[in-house]
Amino acid sequence: AVQLVESGGGSVQAGVSLRLSCVASDVTYTHSCMGWFRQAPGTEREMVASINSDGGTRYADSVKGRFTVSKDNAENTLYLQMNSLKSEDTAMYYCTGGGDMGYSSSWLPCAAVDAWGQGTMVTVFS
Repeated sequence: AVQLVESGGGSVQAGVSLRLSCVASDVTYTHSCMGWFRQAPGTEREMVASINSDGGTRYADSVKGRFTVSKDNAENTLYLQMNSLKSEDTAMYYCTGGGDMGYSSSWLPCAAVDAWGQGTMVTVFS
């Protein structure tokens, strides 16, 4: 199975920015949807953002206007630019890849997810 590898997490002060990256272990891996979800300790998983092959994006209301998802097709890398970070953004962030149709759930950024990352931790302190 294709493995996705996230990077870019860290511990930062509220108000600053971070950019997360996600690269597929197989550079030939293709998908019609990629995205991010997050999970804070003791909370439910939450869809953060997704982007499809047409460039269409979707965001959780909690991050709209602050986070931007993008994809570099040449590098097969998914990004999540996170600005104006808040303490409530503290969570493990996971990258996924999948399709536009098939099984999904409210916390999944894509349908028919077939690739997962191990996660990268983001801690925002006041």
